[in-house]
Amino acid sequence: MPVRPDDIALAHRLADAAGAVIRPYFRQPAGLELKADRSPVTRADREAEEAMRRLLDAERSGDGIVGEEHGTKEGVTGRQWVLDPIDGTRSFTAGRAIFGTLIALVEDGWPILGIIDQPVQRERWIGVTGRPTLLNGSPARTRACAALEGAIVATTSPHLFAEGDVPHYMALVAAASGGAPRQGPVYGGDCYNYGLLASGHLDVVCESGLQLYDFAALVPVVEGAGGRMCDWNGDPLTSASAGHVLAIGDPARTDDVLEALHGVQEHEHGHDH
Repeated sequence: MPVRPDDIALAHRLADAAGAVIRPYFRQPAGLELKADRSPVTRADREAEEAMRRLLDAERSGDGIVGEEHGTKEGVTGRQWVLDPIDGTRSFTAGRAIFGTLIALVEDGWPILGIIDQPVQRERWIGVTGRPTLLNGSPARTRACAALEGAIVATTSPHLFAEGDVPHYMALVAAASGGAPRQGPVYGGDCYNYGLLASGHLDVVCESGLQLYDFAALVPVVEGAGGRMCDWNGDPLTSASAGHVLAIGDPARTDDVLEALHGVQEHEHGHDH
């Protein structure tokens, strides 16, 4: 089923509702707690997701919901709304306006609509399958990247990677820096990096250990801007993906990125089968 105009309108209203909750808490006491996995959560996270779920319960009661803070509600339509009220809670609690609200519509496991909303700076990227990505209503486009050497690579933090993934990431950074490690990657940014890539300011974002609510919304945004989203094997991202995420602004660099991540021999060997 294609994305309907009322799906797009609802997604914007979900982002509006979350932003209205989040803005008053920004750079104010927001009741920071640590969850069982030691990740941070605030009242803003919980209340913003509650506001979005109330809208969905009222208007899409048959659709499923997957939310970071309030879990999964099973649906009957094959569609799920995937919500991360504050992607980048650490940045939010540090007063850095580089977090975002993520809203995705996933059908049969495939992300077909995504919003990255930065509610403080009031920047909103929306991607819909088959349509160009928009930033505040104007088209967003990734930029050309002639070679991996010199590309700007971003990640939130290698501290968030599984231990075995860090050497692969460092190999990618080394290939991009071309032996000039002072021109290193951009750190911090969470979902905001993917909006910046969609708008042509970054070339590659590489992450590990993401959940569906962390990456589903990013896929339509980046791909609708001309970029490529895939896992570390080059496969498309779906609800079954394991959380190794690549965003590549210029799809022509995909093989270069995969070879840097895995080493040329390993990658070529994988293509023999």
